[in-house]
Amino acid sequence: MRLKFDNSSSKGGQRGIALAIVLIMSAIALAILASVMAWSATSAKQTHRSIQYTRSVAAAEAATEKVVAHIEYDFLKGGERTISNNLDSYRQATAPGPADSVYWNTWVFDDGNGNRGQTYVQRSPGQNFTTLDGSYAGLSGYISTYTIVSHASDTANPQQVNAGVMQQIQLTGIPIFQFMMYATSNMEISCGQPFNVTGRVHANGNVYVEPDSTLDFWSIVHSAQKILFSREPADSRGGPGGSVIYSLSGQPVAGVPPLNLPIGTADPRQIILPPPPGEDPNSNLGQLRYYNECNLLVADSSVGLTITAGNQLVSSNDVAFLVSDTNSFYDAREGKTVRSIDLNVGNLTIWGKTNTYIRNPSSVYVLDNRNLPATSLGAVRVKNGMTLPPNGLTVATARPLYVWKDYNELNVTNLGTTNTSTTLPASLVADSITVLSDNWQDSASTSDLSQRNAATTTINAAFLTGVVETANGNYSGGMENFPRFLENWGSANVFTYNGSMIKMFSSQYATNIWGLGNVYNPPARNWAYDINFDDPTKLPPLTPSLLSIARGQWKAVAPGQNVASTSP
Repeated sequence: MRLKFDNSSSKGGQRGIALAIVLIMSAIALAILASVMAWSATSAKQTHRSIQYTRSVAAAEAATEKVVAHIEYDFLKGGERTISNNLDSYRQATAPGPADSVYWNTWVFDDGNGNRGQTYVQRSPGQNFTTLDGSYAGLSGYISTYTIVSHASDTANPQQVNAGVMQQIQLTGIPIFQFMMYATSNMEISCGQPFNVTGRVHANGNVYVEPDSTLDFWSIVHSAQKILFSREPADSRGGPGGSVIYSLSGQPVAGVPPLNLPIGTADPRQIILPPPPGEDPNSNLGQLRYYNECNLLVADSSVGLTITAGNQLVSSNDVAFLVSDTNSFYDAREGKTVRSIDLNVGNLTIWGKTNTYIRNPSSVYVLDNRNLPATSLGAVRVKNGMTLPPNGLTVATARPLYVWKDYNELNVTNLGTTNTSTTLPASLVADSITVLSDNWQDSASTSDLSQRNAATTTINAAFLTGVVETANGNYSGGMENFPRFLENWGSANVFTYNGSMIKMFSSQYATNIWGLGNVYNPPARNWAYDINFDDPTKLPPLTPSLLSIARGQWKAVAPGQNVASTSP
């Protein structure tokens, strides 16, 4: 007997279970798909928002960079005074717009304070005289910090993501007399005897290191172009025969940023010239002219000598006590008779204590408007200069200048040394500067060199002057001959110099070449950078400043933030 079983109910149950499983799996798949699609949409939105944020940050940075570009240009052209005058312009008229590119048609900018179309620009309070870092580490300068903030968003984007950028820029004025040697163009340093350069060296052109003896740099050597162990190409002399040592400074550095006065492309010589008719004395260049800034103006013309203190003419008796123009002597290098305007510095110091015009003047500009024959050279000479006015003294002229005998030392026991603890801030500014020793005599100036014997002399003052550049095979004389000489010094006589040597321009009046016969035999050089100039209170009156720009803090900021929440 065979038994039969009915499987229909079992099979139906299995089919139901399978269908349920399929439905469940489908639901799970749909749920996963929905989740994936939702995630994908969210991710795309976040990615898009991230892209928009990045674009907005870039746009805000572009706005701050536009302001920075304006500030840098104006600073190098006219110094910080120009920046102060233009702050409102930077704030209101520098946001990128269609005039810059059609790209900016849909962008809007604000300054974080709700002012649309504006950029936040603010100078931090105060100005610090501090030690610098970066390319000019070790120097000190007057630093002003400006904060620039911009916020940006693209109105063509549905999300209109707003982002902000803050960056700071540091504008630095470096007193020019912080260098032992500085040149606006090329610098040449040669030497026929061992030569120590004790302070910093900087040239905006090439530095030609070309010793014929031992040349030892004790501090940093910088060039905005190249540093070369060779002669300047226009110098016909053979190659250097000496050696160079960087004993305390480390290796020299080429390619550093140049350092310039805030006069743009104007000839640096302009600062020693009188202004042209109609020039505003408050203009950028006008405020750098020694003529405009000095306490006293000495003028010599066909009507005779006059001195102006402010708006007052000094009495003729006082003029005679301070200056004279009756002396003359021969300059063998120039081959001309020098008709000198002699400034008696010692008498100026005495006069400054009691006169009713200006007490203790600290600066004198000498203007020579005389009509002299071609065989004569109009010039200025400072003499009797051991004791300066109590605030120091700067003497400036557009003519050649001669400094006669020891200068600026209250303690005679420090003569011949690098001890400047008892000196006062001093600078001499001119077309050229020639040193006349303690033994100089006008009456012997036409004699043979063997009869013009020098004596040991000390001068403590910064020199800012010109040179006759190397050209047509003729060497300029280099920084070792930056101060000019007219005497037979000999190895026994030392010229001690403490100061700063600034090669600013080409000489216009004292233009004969270096290296002619019967002019001078060089002194033994005891030269040093005057460390007093590291102290801003001991810088010479009217010291110009070179300009440097450095980037400071940069960061992205939240909407609505400005200097109140971004300052470090």
